[in-house]
Amino acid sequence: MRLSAAIADLLHAQRGHLFPWTPVFLGAGIGAYFSLKSEPGAAEFSALALCALLMAAGAVGRRQLAFLLWGPALAAAGLCLAGARAHLVSAPVLDFRYYGAVEGRVAGVDRSPTDALRLTLDQVRLDRVAPDDTPARVRISLKALEQVPPPGARVMTTAHLLPPQGPAEPGGFDFRRHAWFKQLGGLGYTRVPVLLAEQPGQSLAVERLRRGVAQGLQDRIAGETGGFAAAITTGDRSGVGQQTLTALRQSNLAHLLAISGLHMGLLTGFVFAAIRILFNLIPPLALRWPVKKLAAVAALTAGAGYLALSGGNVATERAFVMVAVMFAAVLLNRRAITLRAVAVAAWIVLLRRPESLLSPGFQMSFAATAALVAVFAALRDREVPLGPRWLRPVLAVVISSAVAGAATAPFAAAHFNTVPHYGLLANLLSVPVMGSVVIPAAVLALCLAPVGLEMAGLTVMQWGLDWILAVAGVVSGFDGALSHVPAPGAWVLPLFAAGMLFAVIWQGRLRLAGLLPAACALLMWSTAERPVVLIADSGGLIGVMAPEGRALSRAKGQGFTAKIWLENDGDPAGQIAAAARWADDADALPVWQGPGFRLLHALGRRKLSQVSRCKEGDIVVSTVAAQSPGNCLLLTPAVMRQTGSIAVTATGGLQTSRSASGQRLWTAWRPEGAEVSRLRKLLGRQNPQ
Repeated sequence: MRLSAAIADLLHAQRGHLFPWTPVFLGAGIGAYFSLKSEPGAAEFSALALCALLMAAGAVGRRQLAFLLWGPALAAAGLCLAGARAHLVSAPVLDFRYYGAVEGRVAGVDRSPTDALRLTLDQVRLDRVAPDDTPARVRISLKALEQVPPPGARVMTTAHLLPPQGPAEPGGFDFRRHAWFKQLGGLGYTRVPVLLAEQPGQSLAVERLRRGVAQGLQDRIAGETGGFAAAITTGDRSGVGQQTLTALRQSNLAHLLAISGLHMGLLTGFVFAAIRILFNLIPPLALRWPVKKLAAVAALTAGAGYLALSGGNVATERAFVMVAVMFAAVLLNRRAITLRAVAVAAWIVLLRRPESLLSPGFQMSFAATAALVAVFAALRDREVPLGPRWLRPVLAVVISSAVAGAATAPFAAAHFNTVPHYGLLANLLSVPVMGSVVIPAAVLALCLAPVGLEMAGLTVMQWGLDWILAVAGVVSGFDGALSHVPAPGAWVLPLFAAGMLFAVIWQGRLRLAGLLPAACALLMWSTAERPVVLIADSGGLIGVMAPEGRALSRAKGQGFTAKIWLENDGDPAGQIAAAARWADDADALPVWQGPGFRLLHALGRRKLSQVSRCKEGDIVVSTVAAQSPGNCLLLTPAVMRQTGSIAVTATGGLQTSRSASGQRLWTAWRPEGAEVSRLRKLLGRQNPQ
């Protein structure tokens, strides 16, 4: 009874501040679903749903302890929600390499990491593939430079398609899961022109408008600046090259490229202020009409139009919900910016797309927003002076940039393995220009477009964007502008997020206790060890840890996998430099002596023929199907399809992508063979799947 009373008193002190915890518990359930090693069945989902209902019913009438029941109820509901979403988006996925005719409707245009234009096609038709086995969407990279067809048009080409690939290393980013929720069942490329089969009809009108606006901006503003203008206006990044993207990331200005809270806030704030000032300049209107509320409606309408034009990604959706809640509060004469508004935005995003919880955009945007709201609320409540009136906007920008940068830095480092050191400087030089020059100029161009005078606004907009790109280029070129960090363990980010959420949401001195798990998470990160050996799921690349960094078995080919491995190591070297660390000559068979075993890499039949005699304890990784030339263990592509990528620890422990990701809707692992069991025994560890 005393414990119950103490808990009740503790929660009573949080009265009015408990609602922001509800999306946290919902998100915990969603995260639990994605961490499972096997897909729950209908019985498990039914039991969880029943438990959630019973706990929610039990919370009714228990005012003091209701929160203790609502928490697990929401977590159970979150797990069921994520499972329902995963089943609802279920669509066919290729399970073989396809080459042949591809026909479909252009649903989107973007740019790949290799700077190639890509088409996403829906309403797909594949030659000799039954409709029930045809993916709902495929993505094709264009190797030849050609005219990009408009969204909604039906096109046809001849393409190579592959199923979405698994993690580059066990426990890494699983692209198959990402593709599952986007209903991408095949990815590949075409080396021949894409033919227009049918002009776009009435479908995808908004997508065509986005593409038309983006193309119009790039026609009027030349070079990378035009691509930048299209990106911040429509969310279309296809006109921004990899060199510009790299400079923006290394200077911590990549958030200016994404249509997020900054852009939505600046746009709606400018419209709100402009409409309010305009009405106030007309005394009869200012005295008779609710000018502030009319301005809020106008700003909300502008935000909704921006959301539709931008394509509605997670960050833009979250930003619109935030401004919608804020202006709704203005209409209801309530306080506009609170953690409750952040919680409402999180609820809406998670209910619509639970899988977004795992995305960098969701994590970084909500981390920045929650931290900004908490810090400025604390400054307001404690009446902290920010100096004279003329200095306050400058200090607000400095504080905002510092707080947002600090809040997003751990998540950015975990996902992108880099820490920019001059991000605060770059943001102080760029964010005011975005707010005072670029956004107002874009609104001016939109207003003048009907009379053909949009270049007056676009010219000013170009000046501002040129300045931002120049800042990015200079700052990213500073010595020591970027540090590289290794990838954290699976529990680092969840533990860090839990601690910081407690520190932000909880009221009172006890909130400082949240810093302890956050510090423990950072300590776990700093002591994390990387695998000694990594083997790609195709068998085409091996990486072993050497004193100077990871050594790769080849200097060309498998470039994407090599890039991921080196980034996760926190290693800035490229593939060629990493391959030079391998001691053998280029013409010799790559061999590495491990703890109790020897690893040989046979690229093709010519290299495999060099393995004339191999002994017990040798592991030969081959890129072609073959019989073992001796008593060694031969890992062929067929075996690797059973395991996925492989990691070996310093003690000989084995982890496969199959064991890390488990049997889920999006994995479709093949049954294991005798070679996998022999591999486990050879490495001295039985690791159940």
